[in-house]
Amino acid sequence: MTLTRNLPLDPAQSALLFIDVQNFAARRDGGEFKDLPDAEFKGKYGWFFSELQSRVIPNMQALQTACRQADIEVMYTTIESLTLDGRDRSLDYKITGFHVPKGSWDGKVIDQIAPEGDEIVLPKTSSSVFVSTHIDYILRNLGVRQLVISGLITDQCVESAIRDACDLGYLVTQVTDACLTYTQDRHDHSLRTIKGYCRQVSTRELIAELG
Repeated sequence: MTLTRNLPLDPAQSALLFIDVQNFAARRDGGEFKDLPDAEFKGKYGWFFSELQSRVIPNMQALQTACRQADIEVMYTTIESLTLDGRDRSLDYKITGFHVPKGSWDGKVIDQIAPEGDEIVLPKTSSSVFVSTHIDYILRNLGVRQLVISGLITDQCVESAIRDACDLGYLVTQVTDACLTYTQDRHDHSLRTIKGYCRQVSTRELIAELG
């Protein structure tokens, strides 16, 4: 038997995880950007938001719909503290200045891919969802062996989740055009460096595989 990452999804053993696609990090009026002057915002994040709105969020919506239709578990993680003052945040988040209080608007998944019914949303306070939540325990209880990953930011929290999931024994599929970071160069470099840990497919390819 040949071991490989390049296996099609078995819906009964698969889950889709959206990483940090939330108001804080994906809205102009979100906490990460709201205090930036327009000129600085456009200079640093204009390309990111253009790509996010025109291409990446539509891909996420298509992915979400296809996975729901295939009865694949759809899950979400968002940056959000368990406390109002953020005292439980990681040291890294405290140094960076990331503060999303418990229950805040910033911590909600964006409306375009809002959770439905009892889909699971896990608040996290570190780059990797596997470090600051019980996601591994939850995935194992759900019988998940194959994890599909989409979200923000490609070369930060997405990469962290892929590496940790791989090391914990999951087969990971990264949907490359349903992830995004702040520049094309950073995104492309991340895809090249993480390729050894996961299967990489486009939104269209994954939907075709499911359909």
